[in-house]
Order: sequence, then structure tokens, then C-alpha cells
Amino acid sequence: MDRIRDLASKKAAVIFTKSTCCMCHSIKALFYDLGASPAVHELDLDPRGKEMEWALRSMGCSPTVPAVFIGGEFIGSTKDVISLHVDGSLKRRLINARAIWF
Repeated sequence: MDRIRDLASKKAAVIFTKSTCCMCHSIKALFYDLGASPAVHELDLDPRGKEMEWALRSMGCSPTVPAVFIGGEFIGSTKDVISLHVDGSLKRRLINARAIWF
């Protein structure tokens, strides 16, 4: 869990994904469309990916990917990010964390 927290705090926007996950791809595309350049950690390509996936699960991430952090804070998975985007607060969070400029 310390590794997750460490990686999540190193950049304004961080997404833990799997390279074969279509929802992960959609969330990454949304961030790029909003102008963010998140740190992306592909768990299925990382030698410690299984360990990180278990840590995400213990943090309450279900499903474990995509797991999105903004400003070091766990935001949630796909449905949480889409809800924030629909109500307009995702962009504001990215601006406040300095992941994007406006």
C-alpha cells in the first residue's frame, strides 16, 4: 500500500490500469481530452503489479482498475470519474491539483 501512496503522490493525476482493459483506455482518453497528462501505471506490465493490485483492493478499489488519484487523493474507478465529469467537478479537481491549466 505504501508503494501505491508513493506513486499516487508523485504526480497531480495518476491512473493505475491494465493494458487490456477497455474502461482503463476510456478513462485515460478522457484525461488526455481534458488536457491532463496523468502518470499511468499498467499493473499487468509491472513486475510488482499483482502486489499493487492487492494493495488497491485493500484500499477499497473494486474493481481494482482503473484506480484514479488526483492530487494524491483516491477518486475512484470508472463510475466515480464519469460521475465527476458529468457534474463538471472532474475538470475543477484537475485544475486545483494543477494537472491541467485553464
